[in-house]
Amino acid sequence: MAGRSAIGRARSRRRFWRRLRELLRPPRTLRLTAAGRTFLVVTLGIGVGALNTGNNLLYLVLGLLLGFIVASGVLSEMCLRGLEVRRIGAEAAFAGEPYAFRWAVKKSRGAAFALALSEDNPDVRGEGVLAHLPGRAEMIVRGDLVSERRGPHHLEGIRITTQFPFGLFAKTRFFPAPGMLLVYPRRIDGRTPPEHARDAPDGTAAGRDRSGGTGDVISLAPLRPGEDARRIHWIKSASLGQLVRLEREREERHTYVLKASSATARDALERHCQQVASAAHALLSRGHEVGLEADQVRLRPAAGPAQERRILGALARLGFDT
Repeated sequence: MAGRSAIGRARSRRRFWRRLRELLRPPRTLRLTAAGRTFLVVTLGIGVGALNTGNNLLYLVLGLLLGFIVASGVLSEMCLRGLEVRRIGAEAAFAGEPYAFRWAVKKSRGAAFALALSEDNPDVRGEGVLAHLPGRAEMIVRGDLVSERRGPHHLEGIRITTQFPFGLFAKTRFFPAPGMLLVYPRRIDGRTPPEHARDAPDGTAAGRDRSGGTGDVISLAPLRPGEDARRIHWIKSASLGQLVRLEREREERHTYVLKASSATARDALERHCQQVASAAHALLSRGHEVGLEADQVRLRPAAGPAQERRILGALARLGFDT
């Protein structure tokens, strides 16, 4: 009971700070670009020169530069106003490598230009870029994001930034959109479990004769009467002067149950999750059935891509209070 109450208090504190940040967040943020800093320095220099000399031409140039700043603010606000955005997400995100992330954005009125979409989370880096968004048309924006840490990443909202029209300022609008991104363990080259760690589904040991299957080619043998002619290797038969057939390896399927525990140090847990995920991928790609025991999670042995996603999801959540 004490552990549950501590978890409840931690979640309440996180909700409190999240709401406080939402209340204090300004509706728009403005950031100077490198070109904008240069532009402001030049504008300031011309303004000082106009005041010291009283030259009308300098006043005219100063007014033109200030007009550029005003126009930049008005046009960028027109691009950000009336936008609607929703998060589509990623099919599979692995730690330490780029993954495709998608958003759907729409503008109710008018067009928008030079939009950059990103997630409001420092652990999720990267953005998607859209050059032109027509009015009343929904478009899908794809970005390559990177997350260095495994586990669930809480997403508070989506940021849309534009530098239109002159690239002097980067104006950002925040759209609240709570969600979660689950990042799988980092992919590594791993080894499969040893032979004594597996059990055949029917409880019998594997036979020594590995031929007669549909796997890799292991040898050539003379064609016997009554055998399937589709297994004839015609090129070798022509060179040898007799009909020979392909002998293929018999693929034997076994059942594995992998184990993982969060009762280890953080670095050791990360390495262990990577090794278990790598072993599961290698076994499932060979057609074996794989299960998982990870703390309170029990996955029954099964085969196929869906089982791999279930194993990766359980490993991604291991050691995190979601």
